[in-house]
Formats: sequence, structure tokens, C-alpha cells
Amino acid sequence: MEERCRKIRLLLLDVDGVLTDGRIIYDNNGLETKAFDVKDGHGLKLVQRAGIKVGIITGRESRVVEHRAAELGIAILYQGAKDKLLPYEEILAQQGLRDEEVAYVGDDVVDLPVLSRVGLAVTVQDAVDDIKPYVHYVTRRPGGRGAVREVCDLILKESQRWEAVAGRYFSSVPQG
Repeated sequence: MEERCRKIRLLLLDVDGVLTDGRIIYDNNGLETKAFDVKDGHGLKLVQRAGIKVGIITGRESRVVEHRAAELGIAILYQGAKDKLLPYEEILAQQGLRDEEVAYVGDDVVDLPVLSRVGLAVTVQDAVDDIKPYVHYVTRRPGGRGAVREVCDLILKESQRWEAVAGRYFSSVPQG
């Protein structure tokens, strides 16, 4: 795991079921609502501080996702991707990356083509069981409930980048 994480330069994420718990909520006006975990957001900021880029590839289209991506400084955003491999290959070309430099977190069979290519393939604890045999890591946390933070911490700690980005928070805490 350490070797895989050390190579990661880009973390790609699905949205529904990964950044959210998979529920899609509509209000009386037909407006979509999604709930995002603040710890996931902070984890994404930490990996960005470590020099790892973050991107999103999702099969649905949502203004809520646009807002969340903008809030987190995520410039790589592909929505409406029915075949996720197409934007994945475009991202590799644009960023000048190889498969082994990418981590991807997905939760359903539509994510398998990308999961089968990346250097670090991850799924969430409550993903469809059919994809779990094809990944390198299954989170202990469910999607939308800290799973992305768990992945961020895993990458940072296994690649020895944790102290550089999180050490300042611990340095002011009295020891003993």
C-alpha cells in the first residue's frame, strides 16, 4: 500500500455514494439537494496541500456538485459521464499522468473500467459487493460519511506526507 500511495498525484472521485451517501433528495420545486461530509472536504484540502490534485467524474449532472467542487478548489470536474473511461483518459492526457499515479474512489459497477486501470483503486464500505474483489482498498466508513477522508488520510500517511500537511495542527497541542 505504501508504494501505491507514494506514486499518487491525482485523486479522482465519484459523487453519489462516495462524496454523498447516495441519496438524491428533491424539494417541492424539484431542486436537488445533496449532503456532503465536512471531514471529507477537509481531507481533500489536506491532499491538495500535499500537492495531490483532486478531480470528480460523475454520471449525473448537478449544480450542487459544481458548487461543492468550486468550494473545494476542484477544477477537474466531469459530469454526465455515462462512460467514465472517456473522461479518465482525457484527464490523464491533460495532466500528463500515468495510471499508477491516479487513485480513484467509486461505488458501483459503472466505476469498474476506471478502477481496473488506476494505481490505487478504492471503494466505500457500502458499495455494491460485486466491485469489492476488484479494488485495492475498501473503506471502513460508508460513502458520504467520512469514506473520502479515510482515503485521503490513507494516501497521506502511507506516502509519508501526513506530517507535512497535518503536523502543524498537532504541534500546538501540549504533550503528556
